[in-house]
Amino acid sequence: MKHHHHNRGLELSSASKSFVSKKWTFFLCIGFFCAGTLFSDRMWPEPEANVVSREASDERLHLVSEDCDSSKKSLKLESKDSLGEAYKSPDAIQTLDKTISTLEMELAAARAAQESIMNGSPVSDDFKLPETVTRRKYLMVVGVNTAFSSRKRRDSVRATWMPPGEDRKKLEEEKGIVMRFVIGHSATPGGILDRAIQAEESKHGDFLRLDHVEGYLELSAKTKSYFTTAYALWDADFYVKVDDDVHVNIATLGAELARYRMKPRVYIGCMKSGPVLAQKGVRYHEPEYWKFGEEGNKYFRHATGQLYAISRELASYISINQNVLHKYVNEDVSLGSWFLGLDVEHVDDRRLCCGTTDCEWKAQAGNMCVASFDWSCSGICRSADRMKDVHRRCGEGPNALLAASF
Repeated sequence: MKHHHHNRGLELSSASKSFVSKKWTFFLCIGFFCAGTLFSDRMWPEPEANVVSREASDERLHLVSEDCDSSKKSLKLESKDSLGEAYKSPDAIQTLDKTISTLEMELAAARAAQESIMNGSPVSDDFKLPETVTRRKYLMVVGVNTAFSSRKRRDSVRATWMPPGEDRKKLEEEKGIVMRFVIGHSATPGGILDRAIQAEESKHGDFLRLDHVEGYLELSAKTKSYFTTAYALWDADFYVKVDDDVHVNIATLGAELARYRMKPRVYIGCMKSGPVLAQKGVRYHEPEYWKFGEEGNKYFRHATGQLYAISRELASYISINQNVLHKYVNEDVSLGSWFLGLDVEHVDDRRLCCGTTDCEWKAQAGNMCVASFDWSCSGICRSADRMKDVHRRCGEGPNALLAASF
């Protein structure tokens, strides 16, 4: 019994100690808490405005968060829809490809132009046009290759398929079609030949003067200069070169080229692959025949020189790389060689090389030719005398251009 009371006393004693220690612990915690609160309030007081601001900020963040969530959902839906449409539409993919290619070419062209200016390269007077003109978008630029001795040919073209004066300007404004006779200068600038062209220009206003010395063996250089100059002056979808002894239906040409607007790099013409002529003294002799392999070999496919068209990106390519593009003696071969190794679509369109005999019945059958000439003369034989007759038989009619929509 005594032992039992002793144990109970020990239990009470330990319980009492435990109770005291718990109580003191509780009071000490409250004391420290109060002291800490008092200390922090004195040292770092927080204005009520901050509390309000924080609450408002939290609300704004909450709202923004909700907006972001909804935006993300809508963006996801839109992107899915857009991607779906893009995958469904080849035209959308081609448009994107063309846009990227155009931007790349524009950047390279701007760098080339800047480098040309920095190097002090000579610039033709035609480059000094108002910016509003150079920024305008056109369907096509048609450059009619001509020579000093071809005044009668030019007059025959003016009297048939090239609209004169105000009509030509109206064609530029309403249809986006620019037409110019293309010529450089003589070996003696300012001489009688240049003065004659200047007088003709004052009367008609339909020349594009190049910084180029005229000469038959310099046609490749002239072609390069033409595309470079035309690209700098006019922002067009296509750039066309045609000889002044060829008949052209401009509305039909515009409609034909408009079909390829979605293609980024297009080279259009009557494609051929003629023999490489190694023998000296013959017409179209190729001095660099050895580059094309064994004697008797043929050229690579290229458009015949009477008329061909290239898209904007290819004109830009020529402009950018004009200093390193090799010139063969035949200008049509040179142009074809510049596109070798590039991702270019070659379009063989036989409507660009009709004969002057078959163009009439094709027109009557509703299959209007784009260009007509005689293969035996590499143009219309005696074109200054016969252009009106070919135009009467094979022309598209006086109202075709007015009614055309590209």
